[in-house]
Amino acid sequence: MTARLLLSLKPLHTCKLLTLAISFILLSLSCFAQKKYAFVAGRVIDEQENYLSHVSITQLGNQSGITTNDTGYFRIKVPADRAFALVFSYTGFRTEQKNFLLNENEEEFIVLRLERTASVMQEVVVTDQRDRREAGLIRPNPKTIINLPSVTTGVESLLKVFVGSNNELTSQYSVRGGSFDENLIYVNDFEVFRPYLVRNGQQEGLSFINPELVRNISFYTGGFQAKYGDKMSSVLDIQYKKPKRFGGSAYVGILEQGLHLEGTSRNDKFSYLIGARNRSNRNLLSRQETQGNYVPSSADVQAMFQYQLSKRWQAELFGTLSQTKFSLVPAFSQLTSSVFSPYFTANLGLDIYFEGQEKDQYKTNMAGLAFTNQVTRQLRLKWLVSRFENDEQENVDITGAYLFGDRDFDQSQPTFGMIVNPLGAGVFQNFSRNKLNITNWNFSHKGNFDRGKHAFQWGAGYDRTQINDRLNEWEYQDSAGYSLPLNPSSFQLAKSVKSVADLDIDKFSGYLQDNIVLGDSLNTYTLTAGVRFNYNSLNKELLVSPRIGASWKPNWKRDFIFRFAAGAYHQPPFYRELRRYDGSINTALKAQKSWQGVLGFDYNFTGYGRPMRWTTEAYFKHMTDVVPYDMDNVRVRYFGENNAKAYAAGIEMRLYGELVKDAESWISIGFMNTKEDITGDTYKKYTLDAQNQPVDSVLVEKGWVRRPTDRRITFGMFFQDYLATNKNFKMYLNLLYGTNLPYSIPNNVQYRSALEIPAYIRVDIGFSALLLDADKSRRRSHSPFLGFDNIWASLEVFNLIDRDNTISYLLVKDFSNTTYAMPQRLTPRLVNFKVVARW
Repeated sequence: MTARLLLSLKPLHTCKLLTLAISFILLSLSCFAQKKYAFVAGRVIDEQENYLSHVSITQLGNQSGITTNDTGYFRIKVPADRAFALVFSYTGFRTEQKNFLLNENEEEFIVLRLERTASVMQEVVVTDQRDRREAGLIRPNPKTIINLPSVTTGVESLLKVFVGSNNELTSQYSVRGGSFDENLIYVNDFEVFRPYLVRNGQQEGLSFINPELVRNISFYTGGFQAKYGDKMSSVLDIQYKKPKRFGGSAYVGILEQGLHLEGTSRNDKFSYLIGARNRSNRNLLSRQETQGNYVPSSADVQAMFQYQLSKRWQAELFGTLSQTKFSLVPAFSQLTSSVFSPYFTANLGLDIYFEGQEKDQYKTNMAGLAFTNQVTRQLRLKWLVSRFENDEQENVDITGAYLFGDRDFDQSQPTFGMIVNPLGAGVFQNFSRNKLNITNWNFSHKGNFDRGKHAFQWGAGYDRTQINDRLNEWEYQDSAGYSLPLNPSSFQLAKSVKSVADLDIDKFSGYLQDNIVLGDSLNTYTLTAGVRFNYNSLNKELLVSPRIGASWKPNWKRDFIFRFAAGAYHQPPFYRELRRYDGSINTALKAQKSWQGVLGFDYNFTGYGRPMRWTTEAYFKHMTDVVPYDMDNVRVRYFGENNAKAYAAGIEMRLYGELVKDAESWISIGFMNTKEDITGDTYKKYTLDAQNQPVDSVLVEKGWVRRPTDRRITFGMFFQDYLATNKNFKMYLNLLYGTNLPYSIPNNVQYRSALEIPAYIRVDIGFSALLLDADKSRRRSHSPFLGFDNIWASLEVFNLIDRDNTISYLLVKDFSNTTYAMPQRLTPRLVNFKVVARW
């Protein structure tokens, strides 16, 4: 009985034991599974690759998470062997989600770039402090470029709102009294160049930068850090996009057409960015004072490819190919002026009849390759190699017969519009056969290392430049039957330049700087101190340039930041500075040197219930070993000698804000004085008798004179508005004003800065209407516009007030050999229409 009972209980006991064992095993497996973890680490940066601290990082579906530290670094424990997502969020930036599937104990390192949201002004006020801390730094919204009504569509048109302009036909700009040759331009850390023989006007084509590809703009008007190169005026640092999805844009206008595509691979390791543009100024130039057959054309293609080689290595390939052609067969030119030198007269006219033609061609190509290695969370290294080639040709053979004198403006007379009282007549011939080829190889390295409150940056570079120049140009002038200048014993040309130059230049450069953050959240101090060096084999000159910058954000009720910068900014000669007036090359030319100081403040406030920002900076530049230059028509002509000293001093004020809600606008005003003193600039001043005949002379020194860029007051404004009842109809106004500029008789000491170019006033306005919005739910499935984000149509009116702005002077002589200056005008009023589509 007992045995039978035990036998009956045994299966039951066995089942319980089995159940307990299974439960224990499952519990153990569950506990073991919970211990299977992986890790995700990385760094969060903004579009300018600045570290973002306190970025919130959470696992999708969970409430708790972590934040990045002061260097943007994070490391978070995540589940292994199953899919999950991390969400990155930060005030003023777009929220990003990254998906992962990691093995047990695997650690993945990522570098995440957050993009700003559409409300740019709010971001500037709340989060982004870099452009507030650094002297001279302006960071405009690149999305504004496409809306800016301007003849030269591009980033440079936007910059002219801040620094002023005197020529809408060029992409060149002058910053704080410097010439365009004193400006640095970078695209994704690659230094880029522009054509050198090209004149600053109708012969120019597209600017180098494609605005549709731009992600970020950093523009330094002075006081820039040691990490930037060896120029004296400004730095334009452009960062192109890093696509995150497929997209693109296309625009068609009367002046310009363009297309761009961007996208990524399925695993997000590879991304591409491609843009193509075509431009023709034929309609723009058809109403110039010089009538003729204009055939200008310019086209370019740019591409950037990026590939994530591994968790820590990234490769980037950048290439561009550009070609500009300009052809002109002039027929007739009619100029009119009420002012000429040295006397005043009314209704002075000049009629010129042409024969011959001008044919110019400029080709530019560039290729760059970069490798970036995120060695550790604190250390990042970058290696770059690039090749730039510029091939240019100018061919001019134009003869003109001219007659000038008083023009009749009485419409009741049969001579209306004709010259009725001739003062002079003559013939001139301009001839040139110029060729220039510049090839530049660059090998460079850059590094960043973060250590607590310090951020060390360093770099070193080697450049190999080859210049092959063939210059052959001359000018013949005939007046009243004899050649000018008059020499009965021989035949002379008014101007003759012929030279050959073959140069190979090796340049070594480098920098080291430290960026320090001190204080606390109530009183924040930043200090940037660095030094750079430069040595080139042409003149064997070693340059050392220390630079320092600082900022202070006091614990005040009002949001002020004070900033300061000072240092040496030296500029070794590149090409144009080397060539004298006679075409010879001065290989012993030293670098132009300057010591500069900048002091200013940045103030954020609320006006009309919207965020506003007011900045003010005062600056002074002391320059030595200056190479002076003249504006010969619309081309820069250097003296080729370090025979001048100069200075520039001024103050600039800017207001950023939403003058109209959700529409950012800018107002900029500047006051400046820049002068130079050329060594040995003496001339003979004659004493005249009663019959105006010279009887005696004395040697006079010219002394300090205005530099060619001495514009005392500049004003720029970009204003946006929209209909109160419909934001899809918008208006954009671009206004530029600058007081007079000095103009010199080329290669003439006595009449240096003797003439004045009148004030430049330019008003361009644009109107745009939304044809297709981003709401795709209302489109039919078979609609041809199903894939488009939006389509805009714009109507632009250039030179709204139809002002005859003067760019330069044409010098002519009358029968008594007196020289007159006839103004050459810029573009009149013109209407442009374009359509922009994005997907």
